[in-house]
Parts: sequence; structure tokens; C-alpha cells
Amino acid sequence: MSLRITEIFFSLQGESNTVGYPTAFVRLTGCPMRCSYCDTAYAFHGGSKYEVSDIVQEVGKYNTRHVTVTGGEPLAQSECHTLMKALCDEGYQVSLETGGAMPIENVDPRVYVVLDIKTPASNEEPKNHYPNLAHIKPSDCLKFVICDEQDYVWSKQFVAERELDKKCDVFFSPSAEQLNPTDLADWIVRDQIPVRMQLQLHKILWADAMGR
Repeated sequence: MSLRITEIFFSLQGESNTVGYPTAFVRLTGCPMRCSYCDTAYAFHGGSKYEVSDIVQEVGKYNTRHVTVTGGEPLAQSECHTLMKALCDEGYQVSLETGGAMPIENVDPRVYVVLDIKTPASNEEPKNHYPNLAHIKPSDCLKFVICDEQDYVWSKQFVAERELDKKCDVFFSPSAEQLNPTDLADWIVRDQIPVRMQLQLHKILWADAMGR
């Protein structure tokens, strides 16, 4: 059983509930979406074929309990489920970063799901697979990348109408190149909404290396 992998690397987790933990990242190749703010377009194509056992062995080279399976869109490759199960069986705390267009109901229940809800300014909002919301666990989280004030209003209403804050943690994150983080913070405080403001730690720490 093989997957196409763009890279396997070790860093600090930059977002969600495991932010700050040293983490092994497995970045799968390919994505069905083209978000306006995408910062991993290099993972759309290419990559190398890895057997699941080889990926687990590579992850084992790092001294960490945390593994993040990301992309691209990892669930676009069906064998991603096999990989996540194998990593969980090895005792890792596995998180999945998914863009929200692919079903999550078959994800191993031991996996911490970080589900992105695409906002209108992402240009991919129609691809949101909304039945996923019925499969979110209290230990999972939802993420909204906010590009402008219209995105904020849309996201605020989306959360309120579905009472998503009662289902799991909800993160609002400013699009790095499009929205001043202070503006988003001010809106959240002004409206007293039950979400968590999130900045991407890795982009703060290594902005120069990432071209920002």
C-alpha cells in the first residue's frame, strides 16, 4: 500500500490544539482545491511513492509523540486512512489537517481532526462537504481562515447558526497576506463570539525562511 508524499519533516506544530509541540509532518501530494491563500501549492503535483511501512519508519527517526498528516489534501488519497491507522497503532498522537472537501466519517476515531471550513474569499466555499460536521468529535477542531471582514461576518453567522462552539473548539485565523491580525482580534472582542483567535506560529518564527 503506497501513497504519494511531497515531504516528511520535523518542526513545531504551528496551529490548532497541539500548537508548539515538536511534531513529525507527513505531507501528502495532491489537492482538489485551489484556495486563494494557499501556501503549499508546491504539494499539488510531483512527490514520491512511499509504502505505508516506510513512512512509519521515517517518522520513527524523530523523537516525538506527535504526527501531523497534511497536504495538499491528504484524504484525496484513499490509503491515507491506512497510514493514519498504522501511526495510531504505533502509539503516536496523530492529527489530520483536511481542507473539508472530502468525507471524514471513516477517519480512525483516535485521530485528532483539524477540519477547515472554506470561507467565500477562499474561492472554494462551494466545495465544503457539510455532512462532515455530523462527524466532528468534541476532541476535534474547526478552522476558518478569514480573508476580510465579509469572511468574518459569514464565519460568525455560520458558527452561530449551527452552534459549532458547543461541538468542538473553533479557530479563526487571519489569512497571512490578506488580513491584519489585529483587525480580526478586534472584531472577535467587539462581538464577544465564542471562538479562538489563532496565529500560525511557524510563520512568526520562520517568516524569513518562508519568504514572508
